[in-house]
Amino acid sequence: MVTSHYDALVVGAGVAGSALAHALATIISPSRAKPLRIALVERSLSEPDRIVGELLQPGGVAALEELGMRSCLDNIGAIPVRGYCVLHKGKQVHIPYPHKREGRSFHHGRFIMALREKVSRAPGVDVIEATVTDLIECPHTGRIVGVRTSRKGAEEKDELLAGMVFIADGCFSNFRSAVLGDAGVKPTTRSHFIGAILEDVQLPIDKHGTVALVQGSGPVLLYQIEEHDTRILIDIKSPVPADLKSHILSKIVPELPSSLHIPIHNALDKDRLRRMPNSFLPSAEQGGHQTKEGVILVGDAWNMRHPLTGGGMTVALSDVVKLSNLLCSVKDFGDWDEVSHVLHVWHWSRKPLSSTINILSVALYDLFGAEDENLDVLRIGCFKYFERGGRCVNDPVSLLSGIAESPVLLFLHFFAVAFYSIWVMFTHPRPIPPPEDSGATDKPLYARPGVDEYPGLVLKSFNVFWTACVVFGPLVWSEIRWW
Repeated sequence: MVTSHYDALVVGAGVAGSALAHALATIISPSRAKPLRIALVERSLSEPDRIVGELLQPGGVAALEELGMRSCLDNIGAIPVRGYCVLHKGKQVHIPYPHKREGRSFHHGRFIMALREKVSRAPGVDVIEATVTDLIECPHTGRIVGVRTSRKGAEEKDELLAGMVFIADGCFSNFRSAVLGDAGVKPTTRSHFIGAILEDVQLPIDKHGTVALVQGSGPVLLYQIEEHDTRILIDIKSPVPADLKSHILSKIVPELPSSLHIPIHNALDKDRLRRMPNSFLPSAEQGGHQTKEGVILVGDAWNMRHPLTGGGMTVALSDVVKLSNLLCSVKDFGDWDEVSHVLHVWHWSRKPLSSTINILSVALYDLFGAEDENLDVLRIGCFKYFERGGRCVNDPVSLLSGIAESPVLLFLHFFAVAFYSIWVMFTHPRPIPPPEDSGATDKPLYARPGVDEYPGLVLKSFNVFWTACVVFGPLVWSEIRWW
């Protein structure tokens, strides 16, 4: 058995882990006479193949630049993303990023390999290919002092010891419960993204992500990840149908633009369908007496949101920026009292951005994946709210993209959507069933509600507003409560 000593260990060389290792290696602080020695441990250093983590919002690009890793977006075939196009019942609304800001979309694996290449050149960083089997705990204090690793082909395990261990092993973290104990909660999964790659398709608006709202199902996302490749992600609610292909072809494809039908059929015939759970995990405060000393969770191992808004990497990179800046003042990672104070400050300083993106992701999913009558009113109202343009578009997309960090602004627009949805319900034409003796018709009939319907609509208005509160309230509570 080989024992090695470092200042810090980072478990997991994904987005959060690679960025954190690079940030720690480049810390410049009067409190440290020399660079930190860091071990970045990853189970497999081969290029990962995933269907998520392919869209980096403008806020994430800014965080990457602040970390000195902006070059990782070069030479990987990344595509500029300038906003969104939302499709609903044959109509579309354009939602551009404000101030000509841009995000990037790409093959996830290429981006990860670029991050790993960047961090491998950072001073004092050892990138180690090994599986972390367990955490090493001090028998006297209970503090985590390192990890045990198993290398492929090796008979004995190695020990890596450090003043601080950072766990960034992703959404399926093996160590989440060991670190958080009773303070943690389990991720909740209500749906899955089914992914495939479409070849040589033209999206409704070039260089824009497309969100198609499908009646009776979750939303469908499309964004270009290379010159010839476009990712499609189809939200399927649990339980996932046994025959996914038939379900997609019969229930989803007819609701999408006709230009996508043949590419989707070709993709389903050519490739296997990939599946990823869409999970939500509120962030428990770390550093208190309920969590383990000497170890910190980062990235999806600690905090997840619905991937509908593509905000996961933006939150992770922003977390790394804030945490690494705070750790500059820590002279000794072994001083847990000082580290605990830093973790407390970090937990609440990250809230303006992380809470905004977390709440918005789930709230939008509930609206866009509407399954009951009241949520359907909110979904229609949300689409028409975007059609108004101006601040009705600029503010929400600034929140979604990580440009603006304001849960209060999110609150104002969410309930503005709720009240506008109620107004739309009273004033806009809606489809009505044709008379029974009129015969079949291809076009639905539309009419505004009559005055005689107002009493019923007033009652329904209270139900719609209450539904909005039920969607928004628990999400806010999950972000502000003390664990």
